[in-house]
Amino acid sequence: MASLRDIRKHIASVKSIKQITYAMKMVAAARIKKAQGAILASRPFAVEMDRLIADLYSEMGSEGLEGTAARELFAQRPEGPLCLVLVTADKGLCGSFNTNLLKAAAAWLRENRGRKIYAVAVGRKGRDFLRRLKGLDLELVHEMVGIFPKAGYAHAQLLTDEVLKLYAARPVSGVTLIYNEFKSMIAQRIVSDRLLPLQSHILEHGEARRGADFSFEPRKAELLESLLPRHVAAQFYRALLESQAAELAARMSAMEAASKNAADLIDGLTLKMNKTRQAMITTELNEIVSGAEALGG
Repeated sequence: MASLRDIRKHIASVKSIKQITYAMKMVAAARIKKAQGAILASRPFAVEMDRLIADLYSEMGSEGLEGTAARELFAQRPEGPLCLVLVTADKGLCGSFNTNLLKAAAAWLRENRGRKIYAVAVGRKGRDFLRRLKGLDLELVHEMVGIFPKAGYAHAQLLTDEVLKLYAARPVSGVTLIYNEFKSMIAQRIVSDRLLPLQSHILEHGEARRGADFSFEPRKAELLESLLPRHVAAQFYRALLESQAAELAARMSAMEAASKNAADLIDGLTLKMNKTRQAMITTELNEIVSGAEALGG
């Protein structure tokens, strides 16, 4: 049976842990409002960028892209190596946030087993996971760690430069982006998005304006060629912001649950301590009474 000293030390230890988890919960709660605001602020830009590219692509058609660098981002390439961009957190203590992402990445890698994989890791957890993998033809070509919870457009631009450089320099047939999308304070959704080559379905809303009379300066092909890297950067920026907000929400929920469990554990230990102390007092009283009776006898 544990002594009173052991129980008191256990209670003090749990109280210290509770203070830490509660502080982490409050920090995440303070940051998540800003993260949500960043997501809402970035959406109009992404929507207008999609619409503009859709209008240009509908205006030109695939024939108008012949001989341009933009053609490579739309063209279906022969089956070959693939590129995986995995966005995870830098730290743990956020529930199943990282675990679900790593499971999704492992499932994607199993589906493409036997093919050369070029991996780009955003976040320390994903980087470490990819480094530990054995038995796969996988090459970690770029990593970006320590950017959360202050991810910005500059990080998305650096990521875009690396991915487009890889896509242009090597025979990569596709780029897949896996990240956690922020749905609500208690729910996140794993997204596995085929980012490149650009698919016609992301441009289908531009068909309604095909044939409209526009004047372009510079030429349409040059304009589209300059906009496509910005479009890819906008997709990465949105993914970073979504992942950042989802991580903060997951950490807040996990730390709230941990604080509640710590409080329940403290209550249970306090009850156990009181019962132990009561048993000790009862034992001492019995010994006193027994001793008095023996002396009286």
